[in-house]
Order: sequence, then C-alpha cells, then structure tokens
Amino acid sequence: MPPTLELRAKQTLALTPRLQQSVRLLQLSSLEFQQELRNALDTNPFLEYDESQTEDNALGADNGSSMGESSLSTSPSDTAEAPLAPETNMESEQSVDAGSRDDSRDDSMSEFSSDPFGRGSRNGGDGEGSDPADWVRIEPSLHETLHDALRLYQLNERDRAIAQLIIEALDDDGYLRQELSELANVVEIEPALNEDELNIALKLVQSLDKPGVGARNLSECLALQLEALEEDTPGRAVALEIVTHHLERLARREQAELQKKIGCSADELRIACALVRRLDPKPGENYGQSEDNYVVPDVIVRQVKKQWVVTINPAVLPRARIHRMYAELFAQSAGASRSPLAQQLQEARWLIRNAQQRFTTIQRVAECIVSHQKAFFDYGEIALKPLVLRDVADELGLHESTISRATGNKYMATPRGIFEFKHFFPRELSTESGGTCSAAAVRALLKEMISKENTRDPLSDVSLAKMLADQGVIVARRTVAKYRHLMKVPPAELRRQA
Repeated sequence: MPPTLELRAKQTLALTPRLQQSVRLLQLSSLEFQQELRNALDTNPFLEYDESQTEDNALGADNGSSMGESSLSTSPSDTAEAPLAPETNMESEQSVDAGSRDDSRDDSMSEFSSDPFGRGSRNGGDGEGSDPADWVRIEPSLHETLHDALRLYQLNERDRAIAQLIIEALDDDGYLRQELSELANVVEIEPALNEDELNIALKLVQSLDKPGVGARNLSECLALQLEALEEDTPGRAVALEIVTHHLERLARREQAELQKKIGCSADELRIACALVRRLDPKPGENYGQSEDNYVVPDVIVRQVKKQWVVTINPAVLPRARIHRMYAELFAQSAGASRSPLAQQLQEARWLIRNAQQRFTTIQRVAECIVSHQKAFFDYGEIALKPLVLRDVADELGLHESTISRATGNKYMATPRGIFEFKHFFPRELSTESGGTCSAAAVRALLKEMISKENTRDPLSDVSLAKMLADQGVIVARRTVAKYRHLMKVPPAELRRQA
C-alpha cells in the first residue's frame, strides 16, 4: 500500500512541572531537602529567608507547639496554578506555617527544650540556632586523638616534634608502615635524628591511647594489646608466645604443632587462642567512624497521655517565604506576565506549596505507621507486626509509589531510638498455628536467645531453629544464619569462650 498521512487525536497523561517538583521533593531526604531549599533561596529573587520561622520553631520546641496535620494541609485551590496578580492572598504564601497550637500535643514537645531535637534554624552564619548538620556527632580522627593526648605530656620542643612526626606517619588503621630510618630524613632537625630517639618516640605514641596503635606489623599490634592486659589474665603468656613467634601457625589452625612448639596443654592453648581472637587487628579503624554516618529524623514520636503522638521535627521545617515587596513591585510593573521573572515567581509559589504538601504526606504516613505498629512502641522489636506499603496506601487513599517515596530516606525519632520508615515494614512469616509474625520479631527472638546462651556452649543455627519451632515459628536453618549475619552475630564456634 502507498504511504499515507493520518491525524489521530488521543489522550495521554503527563506530569506538570509543579507535580514533577512535588514528586521530587517528596523523595528527598531531610538533608537533601534543606540543600534544595538553600539553592532556591540563593537563586530565586522572590524567595527570602524567614527569620520569624526560626523564632517560632524555637519557641515551639520549648513551649510545646508542633506541626500538626491541620497546619500542613493545603486547600483544593492549591492544586491549580496560582495567578501572578498581587491580589492573591500573600499571607497564605509567606511561609510554611510553623505549627498550629494544639493543647493535646503540648506535652509532646515540651520535653525537647534542651535535648538533641534542637531548634533547627539557619541564620546565615550568625552562629545562633542550629541546622540539620548539628545532629551529627563528630568523632575525632585517630591523628586528632593522638595529638590531643600528646599535649598532656611535658616534652621539650625536639621530643614533641619527633612524636608528632610519628603520629602523622600512621595509616588510618593505626599501623606505622614507614621505616623509622625513612622518617629521619623527612624533617630537618639539628642535630640529626637517630634511631634511639625515634624508638623512644614510637614507644610514647604507642602508649598514648588504645593498645596496638603505632604497631609496625600485626604481630606487634597483638602483642601490645596482650601486654596491656593484667599479668594474671588466663592464657596471656601463651598468647604472647603465639602472636610473637607462631602467628602463621595459628592462622593455619595447626593446633597440634602449636602445642608441641610452645609446650603447653590443650586447655591452655584453647584459652590462649580464644584470647587472641578477641584482640583488634586494626585498632585505628575505631576512630572517627561516624563522621559521615548520621541522619536527621523527619518526625518525632512521643507518648502523651498514653497516646503516641507524631510531630514534624522542627529542625527540618522549611524557613522560606515569598518576598512580599518584590512580588508586589513586580506585579505592578508593565508587562509583568510576559517577563522571564514571572516564571521565577511561579516557581517560588510552587516550592512553598509543594513543601507544605511534602510535610503533610510525611506526617500522614508516619501517623499511619505508628497506628499500625503501636505494639512496637509499647513492647519493643519483638512486637513489630508485618506491614506492606499497600496497606498504608489503601488506608490513606494514596498511590503505593507515593508511599514508597514518602518512606525512602525518612527517619523517625522514637523513645526506642531513631529508625528509618522502612524499618516498620518487615516481611511476613508464617507460624505453625496458621498465624503470621514479622521477620523483625524473629530477629528479636534470636537476639534474646543468643544473649541468654551459655558462652561455653553457644547455640548453633540448628539449635536456634529448633527453639524457634518450639515457639511456633518455623524457619529454615539458612534463614537463621541469614538473620544472624544481618545482626552481625558470629557463628557458634566463634562465640565460644573459655
């Protein structure tokens, strides 16, 4: 057939720019959202920092104001694009409301006047208030810790410089892998450094903090840790002999050869080997672990009058509003609707309203989670129930993908700790009685069983599976092994103690 041209009308669904922004803001974490807001404040002339929000949030944290669901809800008219005329109710667009006072929630925030839930503000670098970065608990690095400890010693300038040189030469895991003779050529000190001075300085560095730091090899690292133990520690002498001369045989598990070389009994060797296994082969890695590992909770859950209440964390509330003067002057100018600035004003209004919608959705999802998992807040991990995103979506009348975005990278501060929203969606496991339980509850049971076991005869995975079966929870041995691995619990043979 010859080629033909045909016109056909059809309907398709497309996301508007405002809806695209709303979806993108919802899936951001609290820190990413703060960064997005800062970028908007820096680039959009119609947005300004709301200092009154900072004061309101600080007072709200002290006096009990919270961001209730009613204050975050948006009117149906917000779903349409806002006009650019100045007659628009600017007060409704000035800022994201910091919270309506609700007497039933007064007690929920009154306890946060001086605790880590802070007063969340960004005051342009004036040093007052706090921002989400204040939630980080900065751990000093290995080198910072050693330099601080060195300041407590009264040393002359030369000895202090030599010790600082060795500290800076340490690797992140705490080892000194550079030869002392090479260090002598790094700095110019008169008279020249000799080996005895470097060895004395090294001994000083090795004694500054945790035993093992400053070792030149694994054998020396383990020996330093053993020497720091009490002399009457069982197996200490045999363990020192092993790590000093027979570390390779220990790695190859040549028990008979070790017993013959050292001249000890089988019980003494077993106690010494268990003592060596408890040592830390990389002591330097214990420093500064949480520098880049912190979260800012999006919501706070507290018990008020025997009811669990969910409030938005004041530290993550957006503190931005439409610049009233700029908006009015722009609207009065000729050809305002055709100016490129019109799009920026519209984007500013979208950002404010989408931020409101973001916190509305997060709080609704959090309240739904708390209502489903009330037993967890009352009794702990063992009472966590199976829950899926579809259950929350059906209850709130939202799409399942919206719930997924609202729970991704969002955190909840509770009296039992800070948990990711996803933590409250454990998968379902069947029980022998025909009921169900959550995988998190099974892990809690395993943790309880392991904590009560006899350390001389720890429970194997098979034994743990049988004990779970006795309680009506049927799981395979490999499932027990997987959960034990997730809890970072070593196998039974490594948990055995003398």
